[in-house]
Amino acid sequence: MNENKPSVTGATTEPELIRVRIARARPEALDVRGFDLVQERGGSLPGFKAGAHVDVHITLPDRRRVVRSYSLCGPPSDQPYSYRIAVLYEEHGTGGSRHLHEGMREGYVLDIAPPKNYFELKSDATHTVLVAGGIGITPILAMAYELAEQDKLFELHYVARTADHMALRKEVEEAAGKRARFYFDGGNPANGMDLGVVLGSPAEGKHVYVCGPKGLIEATRERALARGYGEGAVHSEIFTPPAPLPGDGPITVIARRSGITVPVAKGTSILDALLAAGVKTDFDCKMGICGTCAAQVLEGTPDHRDSSLLKSERAAGKMCTCVSRALTPSLVLDL
Repeated sequence: MNENKPSVTGATTEPELIRVRIARARPEALDVRGFDLVQERGGSLPGFKAGAHVDVHITLPDRRRVVRSYSLCGPPSDQPYSYRIAVLYEEHGTGGSRHLHEGMREGYVLDIAPPKNYFELKSDATHTVLVAGGIGITPILAMAYELAEQDKLFELHYVARTADHMALRKEVEEAAGKRARFYFDGGNPANGMDLGVVLGSPAEGKHVYVCGPKGLIEATRERALARGYGEGAVHSEIFTPPAPLPGDGPITVIARRSGITVPVAKGTSILDALLAAGVKTDFDCKMGICGTCAAQVLEGTPDHRDSSLLKSERAAGKMCTCVSRALTPSLVLDL
């Protein structure tokens, strides 16, 4: 997946960046460009498992420094000598993908953070259903490589607008073989895959992983839950944080254990306001996908906007402070 706002790892420090060189750049499909990244000075890169992504630090033509996250789509390895990413050109994005498409060439050098993984395969799964839409194939392809290497039972379903829009199809065929199914919807999701057929019936040890447009992710999750899958058996990842809502206004957050009352202005996240006020709290993605910042709500009603917490966790009073808001004027958190 592509185009997200900057992400930060750890409560106090940034990870050490890795200087990489673009060893190869090539078109993968209409509006999709692939890049192979290697250590600038040679040698291996940090290992990764399927589902991992890297944060790419990009200097735009106007000299703004931005960070974008891209899933690693090559075969997972404990000692890789290259990382492979694929980037969708987003005409109405914020400039990161455009610069990678138009400004980056073989031999250019970039800074990246070490791989992170919030989308890891469950090691105890007995049957895995992989669902990908468009550029969402990137982490799903890595999963196919890993599952095939482990001789695990899986199937892969991949939908794109047309064959020309289908990136990495050859690699998917090589990784998944007859376990791969391809669909073309011509831009109308109703003409794509039949999710009821794709998901089938839930079973002990059966897990579903979906990545792609928000509509596909939501439809897959809703259909799976309706068919009886447990929440913990359906996994998704999207790098676009939820947009602020028109009715969002200032709120007050009380960190009870810290004894600090924190005003949270409109347009500022609860997490950022807490950190600025000196409240110690863990965090990582700042996009609502990892759950690291989850805090216990003691009073007030949260407005959940994350894609990490289960319904049971929300019911138990947990909330992700990086993206969620409040339905009440104030919240009291166990921080």
